[in-house]
Amino acid sequence: MTGRLMLLDTASLYFRAYFGVPDSVKAPDGTPVNAVRGLLDFIDRLVKDHRPEHLVACMDADWRPQWRVDLIPGYKAHRVAEEHEGVPDEEEVPDTLAPQVPVIEDVLDAIGIARVGVAGYEADDVIGTFTARAGGPVDIVTGDRDLYQLVDDERRVRVLYPVKGVGTLQLTDEAVLRAKYGVDGRGYADLALLRGDPSDGLPGVAGIGEKTAAKLLAEFGDLAGIMAAVDDPRAKLTPSQRKRLTEARPYLAVAPKVVRVADDVPLPDVRTALPRAPHDPAELEALTHRWGLGGSLQRLLHTLAE
Repeated sequence: MTGRLMLLDTASLYFRAYFGVPDSVKAPDGTPVNAVRGLLDFIDRLVKDHRPEHLVACMDADWRPQWRVDLIPGYKAHRVAEEHEGVPDEEEVPDTLAPQVPVIEDVLDAIGIARVGVAGYEADDVIGTFTARAGGPVDIVTGDRDLYQLVDDERRVRVLYPVKGVGTLQLTDEAVLRAKYGVDGRGYADLALLRGDPSDGLPGVAGIGEKTAAKLLAEFGDLAGIMAAVDDPRAKLTPSQRKRLTEARPYLAVAPKVVRVADDVPLPDVRTALPRAPHDPAELEALTHRWGLGGSLQRLLHTLAE
């Protein structure tokens, strides 16, 4: 791929659609379809505004991979709705959103928009691997700041972060990251693991907040440089910082693998080019009538045809 590639953090977007579109938006049988129609409206607006040549809806085949849990047992633990032996745990999802997810998948497939999830990996990892392989500019659309770590001006990789719907996006490049966090894309993962993230069950280092983490990274370069400074009595660390970083060594030894997105996921061979016409018109028509997709779908199909 050498043209502009847009990668959707699909779950992040349909969660936003679900909470941003009234649940009074329903199918003919009364089933809420606010997330379905909201996501279609999002994709329509994104394609109109940013004109990607390729588009992939990246999915969480496993939202809490066991290999991450093995390293940090508390990873996303507070979001588990039900535990299962040998298969992924169920994520806590609103009752009226969960039934809409298969509909979203069916509609995307019928339209012909590439949809990729890989067993044992999160959507973030799929996004990281597509980004690593891309030969052209990449726009990552997500409400998850973790993906700021992929921002790379030299490779023309940016994050489109929804501030209000997808009509107002923060176009996140390295200048934005440096102004807001004091780091570039490469430094953001180290900042995040030092700071911690309660929403992902990452404890961080006690007493090391975002500003302190940014200062340490500015002083010592990266996490490896910071830990080398811990072992160097001449390094400019306060006694408290040295003590807390020393105590956090077991966490800091495994956190990078958990926090950094994978870039070596075994991706399937998929057609990523934006479809001009529906892949399965008959199925799409059936879905339209079954779920009352109406104007949301028609607007998107018109935009794709253009």
